[in-house]
Amino acid sequence: MNTPDYNSPAALKAVMEEHGMAMQKKFGQNFMVNPAARNSIVDMLDIHEGDVVWEIGPGLGCMTHEILQKGANLTVFEIDRGFISLLHDFFAFYESNNLFRIKEGDVLKNWLPEISAQSVDSRRIKLFGNLPYNIAATFIADTITKGYLFDRCVFTVQKEVADRMRAKPSTKNYSSFSVLCQWRYVLSAGIELAPGNFWPRPNVSSQAVLFMPKNENASACPDNALFVRLVHTLFSQRRKTLQNNIKGMLPKGIDMQDLFEQSAISPSERAENLTVDDFLRLSETLNSATLNLDE
Repeated sequence: MNTPDYNSPAALKAVMEEHGMAMQKKFGQNFMVNPAARNSIVDMLDIHEGDVVWEIGPGLGCMTHEILQKGANLTVFEIDRGFISLLHDFFAFYESNNLFRIKEGDVLKNWLPEISAQSVDSRRIKLFGNLPYNIAATFIADTITKGYLFDRCVFTVQKEVADRMRAKPSTKNYSSFSVLCQWRYVLSAGIELAPGNFWPRPNVSSQAVLFMPKNENASACPDNALFVRLVHTLFSQRRKTLQNNIKGMLPKGIDMQDLFEQSAISPSERAENLTVDDFLRLSETLNSATLNLDE
């Protein structure tokens, strides 16, 4: 079966109606109908023949088509059964040549098992997705907190989410999510997309964001789980000072004032004003102090 005209909302609507399908708002389904925007975003992935690429939420395959034409070995994650059926038809040639596979179900539940199933190092995977608002932050944070880095990631998200990803300290959008993203990756803004680039038209603008992994030495800490817990704890009540938020997670015997003094951070500061390096330094100091208690 030939792919539809991805530039035509009328053609896409006709395909949906022909197969008795309707857009499901709960999945955040929108198709990118601007070919220049599609090309710009796929170019950010820097795909070479044979590259392993994962795409989240392919829908009817408008971006899938672009990725496969560049010679990628592509796995897509799709939850909608109607789309899954059509994707098998549209890309049967690539599927028969083991260049295309579909992982059915909720990507929040099956991305990690799929890494094991494919026996592939995540650092060899280029990760791509037009992520709906309701899963974007959860999915991205999940991959980072579980310790997986990808070769590069290109996510198209609502502009609000993109702003949170790239926010700097002491700004209103800076949050624990900002820290986690910038801990492991260098982020760059890509094309900004007005609602008219999509069908159906969303109510908000979107933006593509490129994630490039940092050198491990630049983001290393002795205990990743402790770092993540510390970041979440210090942002848990963002108007409170560091010394008030950290109390509950300090083991008995840790001198709080000494901890902050060794970290060269004021205990009366707030989390929103700390840099990623500040969080790393405080995490390392806390880890050392905790280990000393056990000796």
